[in-house]
Amino acid sequence: MSFTICQPHAHLSPPLPPMSILRRLNPSHLTLHRRLATVAAAVRQDTTLWTPAPLSRVEPAAESLFHVRVDLSDAPDLASSYTRAGQYLQLRVPDVEKPSFLAIASPPALAAKGVFEFLVKSVEGSIAELLCGLKKGDVVELTQAMGKGFEIDRIEPPENYPTVLIFATGSGISPIRSLIESGFNADKRSDVKVFYGARNLDRMAYQDRFKDWEASGVKIVPVLSQPHDGWTGQSGYVQAAFTRAKQVYNPLSTAAVLCGQKQMAEEVTSILLADGVASEKILKNF
Repeated sequence: MSFTICQPHAHLSPPLPPMSILRRLNPSHLTLHRRLATVAAAVRQDTTLWTPAPLSRVEPAAESLFHVRVDLSDAPDLASSYTRAGQYLQLRVPDVEKPSFLAIASPPALAAKGVFEFLVKSVEGSIAELLCGLKKGDVVELTQAMGKGFEIDRIEPPENYPTVLIFATGSGISPIRSLIESGFNADKRSDVKVFYGARNLDRMAYQDRFKDWEASGVKIVPVLSQPHDGWTGQSGYVQAAFTRAKQVYNPLSTAAVLCGQKQMAEEVTSILLADGVASEKILKNF
């Protein structure tokens, strides 16, 4: 999963001169200014608090996806920083300075028991591939949880928003798992659906949890872009499947949650807004 992160301490870097001044500076001055900005950025990075913690589980979740569990029993401050589904953090693997941003897949209640879980897509040549190649007992470093998460209070009380449409693709199902298992009064809403897109069933994680999710009041709608022979469910892309399956709903009492591929999120957002769903009722985790 990728994120566009705003630097919270951008005021610590040297202030940029007006463009009129920059135009008059010679190339050496511009180079110096860029170096100062780079150094300032490095200082900001160095002030990040990293907490070491051992892995307690690394195993396949689906094709190219891995379950990764971190033991936080000796890091209570880190565990307590996670308070809302949809938050994420940075993780570093041994001997590699560059971190990876990961959404936390487990609900905050599990963090209270000393556990963070992640759903990690292993991409060749990436930090994620190195992480998925580690084993139980290996130590990684993590920052505290960041981000506002899914602001569920915007779609409460449940009787005012009986319809909640959730959209996820690939490893974007990770924070959606946290949302479902954290609970958002799905059983008190009349129509909660998750449109979950993957290439095929081999690449669809958490299938073993679908039964429990549906028992909590969340209907799962798998959408496969390249299904194997014999597939009779929804096919194609999530946004197209939603358009085909879309029933009449009241946009004033409808909310949505999105996480995953950028194009999907943009197109689904456009559809919902065109239908009259309020933008503040379309929740994202960053």
